[in-house]
Amino acid sequence: MTDPVISVQNLTRRFGNFVAVDHINFEVQGGEVIGYLGPNGSGKTTTIRMLLGLLKPSDGQATVLGYDVFEQSEEIRMRVGYMSQKFAIYDDLTTLENLTFYGGVYGVTDKTRIQHTLELVGLKGHENTLTRDMSTGWRQRLSLGIALVHEPKLLFLDEPTSGVDPTARRAFWDLIYQLAEGGVTILVTTHYMDEAEYCERVGVMRDGKLLAMDTPTNLKKSIITGDVWEVYANPLEKGLEILASLEGVERVGLAGDHLRVISQRVEQDAMQSLLNRAGIHVEKIERGEPTLEDVFLSLAR
Repeated sequence: MTDPVISVQNLTRRFGNFVAVDHINFEVQGGEVIGYLGPNGSGKTTTIRMLLGLLKPSDGQATVLGYDVFEQSEEIRMRVGYMSQKFAIYDDLTTLENLTFYGGVYGVTDKTRIQHTLELVGLKGHENTLTRDMSTGWRQRLSLGIALVHEPKLLFLDEPTSGVDPTARRAFWDLIYQLAEGGVTILVTTHYMDEAEYCERVGVMRDGKLLAMDTPTNLKKSIITGDVWEVYANPLEKGLEILASLEGVERVGLAGDHLRVISQRVEQDAMQSLLNRAGIHVEKIERGEPTLEDVFLSLAR
């Protein structure tokens, strides 16, 4: 087995008395697409900044591409691509000028490679567009192109689809998998539960702790051990209160126009009977499938 592209042992970062990242451990193999899932402030960006050598770990150690994250950070930064949450794109430059400028930072002066990168991220034909006139989704594509221009084998993408519409998000993930098929290893942070489903493995972060890391399927199987029920009843608020009091119900919550119940020992007839006795009209109760949101809420409970 080849050496991991990223190897992390007890990596920790403190800011005074606040522990932003708390003794996390994981490995990433070549060619994987790893999702790093968690709410804002859970430690995702701090982890990436340590792996890039931008922040010194308070404890633990890590290697990226075989280089020590603190002792050899310059070696790492020249070999990886990093798309931050707020990338510095110059609004008064065109798409091509921005990409050419940042390519020069990496020593890339080959115009053919610049043009290939524009084509790769879907910006061919927009070379002369001022970035101030671009939508958020197109600016994100340019940011990705800047992270890719030096052809890195490892990409850190920090919430790359934040603020873009669902269609642009889907197109962005198509591009991520196109890169992965070309041999690029990708670690992408997100707080969108549906995006994490696209990843080969997912790490779940909360309050600086890495709660779990596995494939989405394995996480659902191992964390959600009860039954999932979709309950369509009216009124919803009263139904939620009634079902939450039922012994054996682990969690019940609103899910759009219905209630979502996770239980260990509660059958459909018992829920139906309880709701009917409370004067709640039940349209239907049907089985559901576990989601990564269920996994996250169960782990973070």
